[in-house]
Amino acid sequence: MKGFALKQVSMCLVGLMLINSCSQPNHKGLGPTGEHGMVVTAHPDASRIGLTILQHGGNAMDAAVAVEFALAVCYPAAGNIAGGGFWVLRTSGERVYTLDYREKAPMAATKDMYLGPDGEVVQGLSTQTILASGVPGTVDGMVRAHEKFGSLPWRDVVQPAVDMARKGFPLTKAQAADLNSIRKILLERNSWNPVFVRDSAWKEGDLLIQPDLANTLERIRDSKRDGFYSGQTADYIIGQMQESGGLITYKDLQDYQSVWREPITGYYRDYRFYSMAPPSSGGVALKQLLGIISKTDIKSLGYNSVKTIHYMVEAEKRVYADRAEYLGDPSFVNVPVAQLTNAKYLSKRAADIKPNVATPSDSVRAGTAAMRENLETTHYSIADRWGNAVAATTTLNGGFGCRIVVKGGGFFLNNEMDDFSSKPGSPNIYGLIGNEANAIAPGKRMLSCMTPTLVTKNDKMFMVVGSPGGSTIITSVFQTILNVIDHGMTMQEAVSAKRFHHQWLPDLIQYEPEAIDSLTVTRLTAMGHHLKKIGKIGRVDAILFWPDGKMEGGADPRGDDTARGF
Repeated sequence: MKGFALKQVSMCLVGLMLINSCSQPNHKGLGPTGEHGMVVTAHPDASRIGLTILQHGGNAMDAAVAVEFALAVCYPAAGNIAGGGFWVLRTSGERVYTLDYREKAPMAATKDMYLGPDGEVVQGLSTQTILASGVPGTVDGMVRAHEKFGSLPWRDVVQPAVDMARKGFPLTKAQAADLNSIRKILLERNSWNPVFVRDSAWKEGDLLIQPDLANTLERIRDSKRDGFYSGQTADYIIGQMQESGGLITYKDLQDYQSVWREPITGYYRDYRFYSMAPPSSGGVALKQLLGIISKTDIKSLGYNSVKTIHYMVEAEKRVYADRAEYLGDPSFVNVPVAQLTNAKYLSKRAADIKPNVATPSDSVRAGTAAMRENLETTHYSIADRWGNAVAATTTLNGGFGCRIVVKGGGFFLNNEMDDFSSKPGSPNIYGLIGNEANAIAPGKRMLSCMTPTLVTKNDKMFMVVGSPGGSTIITSVFQTILNVIDHGMTMQEAVSAKRFHHQWLPDLIQYEPEAIDSLTVTRLTAMGHHLKKIGKIGRVDAILFWPDGKMEGGADPRGDDTARGF
């Protein structure tokens, strides 16, 4: 398979900061373009590393592995080796695969582990302590992906992250502010001073050097999976568990396995899309949203018009209600994917939407199937010259996870256990409601909103898209796809466009400044909708494929996100 089974190429990736810069936008609203490859990530250094891999003959999957490890260094708030995520990839042979390297509950976890004697959720236990940490999946996922699809030597795709951790990278203004804002918490939750803490405040341009993380990455480089799930790194993780009262054991680490799954696939207009199956709710929810909204002529109604917002929000209410009732880890519960995404079922849900009146959320229930969020998940989109493409979303859950750094290992632990339903009907940190399908169980994967997605037209790649943003991930991807297909936007315009979000409960349209004008707010309110202006929603990184073979990268201006093409 061209571009997939390349012969192994030895290379040296010293001096990654000196690579050629990407092509620049040539008019307003157009992102960087390239004919041979495109990398869009949450951090400029990760994008440079991914592009360098492509320029040295690696395929999109090599670049994705390199980017994943690079983000663990230069984007510690969400990039990780102690978290997990999902890949949706398409090979040059036009076959789509999805990889689930989501974290799992430790075997010592129990259904009621976050409840107090009164049976109520103990606030902070599932987010701010080491009990919040699930068994990490990232390293196993990257090893398995590379073994199946990589073309360059493993050492070559990990080494750039090692070098960056060892030599340091310059903090962006936003990163410096983030580290300063959590300084007190890091000192409270760690018995030692990790490298993220220093006496004076961090400033833009300061080098963040991470020697412990460099050593950990070297062990992964040299021993692959064993460099993390056993040996010295495992000793560090278990030592931290014992010191801080965590549940993860050596056996939990050794038993972790990522899983290849069948994608959720469907059609919207003349386009076919592929997204992630449970335990991510993203693919099912996206297929439901696109199926329901396909009954409405969104293009004629216009971008962010009263009617467009009304129909999209009403669809979102119904889909998030279904999510709460039915979605969970398919290894533990029967998830009725076929029933929830059946065209007849979606037509029935669409017919329930009143054209001029909002349906109150307390009147919306899951169908009968026979807030503000932290943005510290991260997404990257990569495509190469041979037709391989990867949409990947990965996370620690909250910003910097539970904010406990593994002593000796140099990396943050996740707080993904909060993505379970600690108690049916009780919201998580994103305000999402869950029920028994997503209850905690030993070895179970927690439900996710991550929605890495590929879109094709006439069997040719059309779009690679995804976003961080907790509960807003699904709606951010949904809006971005509609922006391109129905509203005719470029990739950069679609990514930059202001967003809104509804997740059933609370019954609230949350929207970014300038997303909805005052007259539209008034008219939506008159229809019975409730609205609240909030901060940023999502951070979409995406690629659009033009008919002439060029690729356009769309990097979200809400962060330090960067597109690089050649």
